[in-house]
Amino acid sequence: MFFDSERIGTMRAMILSETREERQRHLDVLLEFQQSDMLALFRAMDGLPVTVRLLDPPLHEFLPQEEADITALGEKLGKPVARIRETIDHLHEVNPMLGFRGCRLSIVYPEVTEMQVQAIIGAAVQATEAGLKPLPEIMIPLVVNVREIRAITEVIDRGMRRALRERKLSIPYKIGTMMETPRACLGADRLAPAVEFMSFGTNDLTQMTYGFSRDDAGRFIPQYLDKKLIDADPFVTLDQRAVGRLMKMAVSEARAAKPGIKYGICGEHGGDPRSIQFCHDLGLDYVSCSPYRLPVARIAAAQANVGRQTDN
Repeated sequence: MFFDSERIGTMRAMILSETREERQRHLDVLLEFQQSDMLALFRAMDGLPVTVRLLDPPLHEFLPQEEADITALGEKLGKPVARIRETIDHLHEVNPMLGFRGCRLSIVYPEVTEMQVQAIIGAAVQATEAGLKPLPEIMIPLVVNVREIRAITEVIDRGMRRALRERKLSIPYKIGTMMETPRACLGADRLAPAVEFMSFGTNDLTQMTYGFSRDDAGRFIPQYLDKKLIDADPFVTLDQRAVGRLMKMAVSEARAAKPGIKYGICGEHGGDPRSIQFCHDLGLDYVSCSPYRLPVARIAAAQANVGRQTDN
């Protein structure tokens, strides 16, 4: 979802809802916003796949932290400031990147995921009716086992049925998952049959493998590099010895369980030439990175491909 002040305000109201009915009212507003956003994406990507990761960030990131902002939000929503502050404190986490985020949001608040899917497929219906060819791919983030995928797939199916209710269209779509935890990589053979594509979230996978916080590691990584305790910043260049080993195991076991399953990576490593070469050698199908790193990524991918053709 693209976030502006109106969307953020509605998101905050949804998070601060005290009943499911109240939350649903705000989700209905968010549905309109997100369906409009998705339609714009399908127009721009006509005939190309659009991968949408389900809501991933911790919910507290959407709420204000400064007292003046909390007071203003209370006045806007007509809610006691003390109640809002209580919710903010309740959502605060010591280590939010390992906390209440990713697919865990879908498990606790399935109605949020159902709204997202309804928006994606609803927009795909509109795009199809306009003569476009939308190809949505829905990605489940931060899983640790196949039971999560099965539970969330049921929610996705409900959202799909709501979007297609009384429609005579069939929208092709895929469900995939992010491989961001070591446990997911070690259980890739069980996850693969439940999805159609898999993507390594190498930022989080590196955090969890190293035990380094991506947001805080800048305090000591320069010293580790100076003292040659590590060869490279693992958040810039993919660590092939440990993180790469998990990836190799996951790809091998997933493709043994489901031959031909599409595999890629998402994260800043997707714009690093050495990491792209490793992914190419591993047989991944794609890399994804920030827009500003695309030129470097394209050149590195081309060089890797030329190198393979030369070896052959």
